[in-house]
Amino acid sequence: MKKTGIFGGSFNPIHCGHIALAREILRQTALDEIWLMVSPQNPLKREATDLLDDDLRFQLAKKALERVEGVEASDYEFRLPKPSYTWHTLQHLRQDYPDREFTLVIGGDNWEHFTRWYHWKDILRQYDVVVYPRDGQAGTIEAELLPVSSTEIRERVKRGESIGGMVPDVIVEDVKRLYR
Repeated sequence: MKKTGIFGGSFNPIHCGHIALAREILRQTALDEIWLMVSPQNPLKREATDLLDDDLRFQLAKKALERVEGVEASDYEFRLPKPSYTWHTLQHLRQDYPDREFTLVIGGDNWEHFTRWYHWKDILRQYDVVVYPRDGQAGTIEAELLPVSSTEIRERVKRGESIGGMVPDVIVEDVKRLYR
C-alpha cells in the first residue's frame, strides 16, 4: 500500500519553503509521496481576501513541482463541498484511493489548535499525523524552515521587489504577473 502524505494549504503562492519542507518530510518519514493539497478555502481563515483564484494557485503549484520527485500538486479538494474540512477530504480520499494509506501533514501552529478542527478526534483515531515545527511550535519531525512566506512574496511583488530564490525559477514570472 502506497503511503501518501496530505499537506494542505492555500499555497498563495507556493514557494521554495513549501517544497523544501515536503522533501525533508519525505526524507524523515516512511511516506512514499506527498500531495500538496491546494485548498479552496480554509474554514479557519475565512477573512482571506487576497486569495488568488483556485485554479491559478493549483496551476502555479503544479508547474513548480514538475521536476520535484515524490511531491505533486493536487486539486482534489476543489471537487468537494465547501468549506473544505480536512476530515471530509481524508474520508473521500480513502474511498477514492483504496490502494493508499493517508497521513496528515500539518504545522506545529495548526497542531496547537487541532482540537478546534472538525472531527479532530476521528482524524487522530484513523490517520497518522506528521507535525512539522512552525512559528516556534515543536513538531514530530525536525525541520529547518526556510525564512520565506507567501504573504512576504505577495507584498514584494506589489512593491516591485525581487522574489528570486523565494519561488522556483520556473514560476517567478507567473507569480509577478498574477500577484501584481
